Amino acid sequence: MEARIKTFPKTHLIGKRMCMSFKNNTTQLLWKEFMPLRNTIENTKGNDLFSMQIYPPNFLDTIDYEAQFEKWATKAVKHFDVIPEGMETFTIPEGLYAVFYYIGDAKDAGAVFQFILKTWIPNSIYHLDDRPHFEILGDKYKKDSPESEEDIWIPIK
Repeated sequence: MEARIKTFPKTHLIGKRMCMSFKNNTTQLLWKEFMPLRNTIENTKGNDLFSMQIYPPNFLDTIDYEAQFEKWATKAVKHFDVIPEGMETFTIPEGLYAVFYYIGDAKDAGAVFQFILKTWIPNSIYHLDDRPHFEILGDKYKKDSPESEEDIWIPIK
């Protein structure tokens, strides 16, 4: 699996978030709550959806399956002038990312993340950075499909 190294620009997001752990993963519930409201977000930048994770410092060094992190379901916006009720804002700062193109069902992506964190990063010149991790779910993303396509963005320095 090859990585593209890209600088991601500062990006404003509006969406919903939940605290969860890998053991008690409530991602489906988060997206179930977000999807009916996504079209209430004004001033969007494109149609892509962002699935974002905010991990505490050193969270991925030794993964504790019961440790909490934030998961977000969002859309990019031009500004925060109008925030729909029940939604929150987040700004991803500009930064360097390793971007991996993934084809397959999201439930099978664990092996890809293991490869990135346990093989690709240790064998690269890069280190994980303490910034948001996210996946961009574009037009070719198909929920629960082995033909689904998405980009996985891993913050590096």
